[in-house]
Amino acid sequence: MPERPRRRGRTTLLIACAALLGAVAGVCTGYVVQADREPTALPPLSLAVVGQAKGEGPKAAPRAQDGDLRKLLAPRPAGTQKSDARQGWLNQYDFANGFTDPRWMFGQLAEGGFRRATIEAWRRGQSTTEVQLIQFRDDTDSGSRKFLDGQQSYMGDSDWAGNEGVPLTGSGNGRVYVYDKPHTEAGYLPIYQARALAARGDIVMDIRLYDTRPIPEKTVMSLAKRQLERL
Repeated sequence: MPERPRRRGRTTLLIACAALLGAVAGVCTGYVVQADREPTALPPLSLAVVGQAKGEGPKAAPRAQDGDLRKLLAPRPAGTQKSDARQGWLNQYDFANGFTDPRWMFGQLAEGGFRRATIEAWRRGQSTTEVQLIQFRDDTDSGSRKFLDGQQSYMGDSDWAGNEGVPLTGSGNGRVYVYDKPHTEAGYLPIYQARALAARGDIVMDIRLYDTRPIPEKTVMSLAKRQLERL
């Protein structure tokens, strides 16, 4: 993928999740269409390198093949509620539509062997969490790794996390990012963000968290490890 089309995440996030100052105590009930916005999600997209037999991290991950990708999602934490945002399957069109240039991204996903994606989102108080699993056909190319590399490549930009993140223990290729500063916009509460990205087998895991309060790194790391163990 020669370029990194930005996702439509941030502005949408404010509109969907932040409450008007002086009005109500804003609760992040929506969910920022995945900063790349799959039918929800955050920043841009990318790809990564796959090593099927060798695997990433301590063990090789079996490919989901034709099984139900949704069954690989970690259980929703107790005490949380399903978000009002879209849940379930995302086809290539839906996924690409979350980017600023859907047509270009659609072509890139086709070239990378995009197969399918699923998403689950929940909320607790004023926080919203979104977990996406994106599967590629890695038989002839390493689309999953290219996608992962692409997503991670822009996270250090000041428009996104503003830092290179920290390694996701046990993943071999994953990283956890806590954004340096919240996203702010006049009339809205500040929105703090965090993200975790990793790939195992032919599946890329993309986790995004939003809150009106700072998000601890250990919170993101714990959720990411739990989801990684399912892949």
